[in-house]
Amino acid sequence: MTPPRVLIVSPALARANNGNWQTASRWSQMLRPTFATTIAQGWNGEPFDVMLALHARRSAAAIAQWAHAKGAASDAPGLGVVLTGTDLYGDIQTDTQAQASLVYAQRLVVLQECAPDALPAALRHKARVIYQSTSTQPPVDKAPQQLRAVMVGHLRDEKSPQTLFATAHLLQGHADVFIDHIGEALDADLGAQAQACAAACPHYRWLGGMAHAATRRAIQRAHVLVHASRLEGGAHVIMEAVCSGTPVLASRIAGNVGMLGADYAGYFEHGDAQGLANLLLRCRAEQRTTDPLYHQLQAQCALRAPLFAPERERATLLELVRELLAPPVA
Repeated sequence: MTPPRVLIVSPALARANNGNWQTASRWSQMLRPTFATTIAQGWNGEPFDVMLALHARRSAAAIAQWAHAKGAASDAPGLGVVLTGTDLYGDIQTDTQAQASLVYAQRLVVLQECAPDALPAALRHKARVIYQSTSTQPPVDKAPQQLRAVMVGHLRDEKSPQTLFATAHLLQGHADVFIDHIGEALDADLGAQAQACAAACPHYRWLGGMAHAATRRAIQRAHVLVHASRLEGGAHVIMEAVCSGTPVLASRIAGNVGMLGADYAGYFEHGDAQGLANLLLRCRAEQRTTDPLYHQLQAQCALRAPLFAPERERATLLELVRELLAPPVA
């Protein structure tokens, strides 16, 4: 018997090797051999049973084409739309094509538990949460003589690297707190700021872009991961830290709270460099005193780690596709 055919529409293909492509590729592998999968940048009318379209705005043409082919003004059979952070916290507020994609979709896929709150109330019933996954890496021993933090993310406004620069300046008098910053300068001005920060603050290092394996090792070796973003759909680097035994200090934004939980103790307000500096100093102090914060963060991250297991992602993805294949309820 021929397996059902699933088309995954991704704005970017293998050459880009960005988040959209990585999700499309991973999901394609997870769906096989139960389903026959194809990845493309659009839909040419070829018969498929299900279409999973990544990005409400950038895949809007393929989404609309599928809905029109099904004769559906809304809830088009077999159509799942996967929403990114820029969709949820940007495009669907103002972009008419992205808004239309929400209506056309039979199901809206989001990547963390707070994401449905960003949808129009009338459409939240369509939402399905699928946490992305990563491999588990064994924790490594951390040097007790210092605290090393790492922030991972290309230098662009959404990642708020300015918060890290300001924190580094605030911690200049603390020679036992070190900050590594991994990511390419997608914004030349932010790259210049990173260079200036490194020159002024010897304990801050901008390491530029690094291969994924080397970045993962840097996360394992760090005492904490810093994630200062102003906008996220569900950051992969957070799950990589959690699944490496490295606690996270994160900005209190919906995309981070949806990954780490509402009661997580490692939040600072977005843009609050002093708040981040205070958390880093508390984590360092615990190595010498009885402040329980660092161990509390480790325990809380350990409780979240099963959410990011590959077998959980595969099971929820298969459940979604089977739901999209089911005959519509009259």
